[in-house]
Amino acid sequence: MTIWHDERGAGEPVVLLHATAADSGMWDAQWEALADRFRVIKVDFRGYGRSPYEAGEPYSDAGDVAKVLAALGVSSAALVGSSGGGRVALELAAAGLAGRLVLLNPLGTLEPTPDLRAYWDEEGRLLKQRDVQGAAELNARTLLGPDAGQAARDRLVAMQRHAFEVQLAADPEPEQVENEITPAEIDVPALVVSGGHDLPYFRESARHLAAELPQARLLELEWAGHLPALERPDEINALLLDYL
Repeated sequence: MTIWHDERGAGEPVVLLHATAADSGMWDAQWEALADRFRVIKVDFRGYGRSPYEAGEPYSDAGDVAKVLAALGVSSAALVGSSGGGRVALELAAAGLAGRLVLLNPLGTLEPTPDLRAYWDEEGRLLKQRDVQGAAELNARTLLGPDAGQAARDRLVAMQRHAFEVQLAADPEPEQVENEITPAEIDVPALVVSGGHDLPYFRESARHLAAELPQARLLELEWAGHLPALERPDEINALLLDYL
């Protein structure tokens, strides 16, 4: 299996793990800013961006990323994960690969709440009708906060639409698994970021994770939606540079 990845810069490694509504292109602004001080690595999960989506053995995104890091000679890194990428970061941290964590509106261990289920159900309905554009636009409307400009919205729609098209075309569909995590056992410094305009599920997930992780600090951004790296990239660049 080929997992697309890229790296630039020198210094301590920082790995950027994208949301499952996007691909590694969501980090374009952070890629530029961080590479002046760090060795920055980004990947496209299977079925996103430039990574294919083909059947084979059951896989996990965390397992794929771990193999990429091993191939690059990286045994520990700062992991920056957005949404579903935050869950991948936690799985990698549980495997001992994280020196520190930055989790932006992460998927954690909470059970889905009605607001999240309603969003997923509507997305599923549109995809069942093969309305890929409508499903991608639903994601942009739901996930981006009010500070996101039109360029960011168009970019997110394009990334999400591409992922839907690649994944819907897979026959048979690959089997994905998630590794179990116990946040209380992930004893590394962690910054958990919550967006004031995000869905209630993700706001509660961030608070819950920050309380469970032994060395976590919660930062609530009142202006942010679910994807602050796209909404106010300069502000997130400054936040990451300061914390890392």
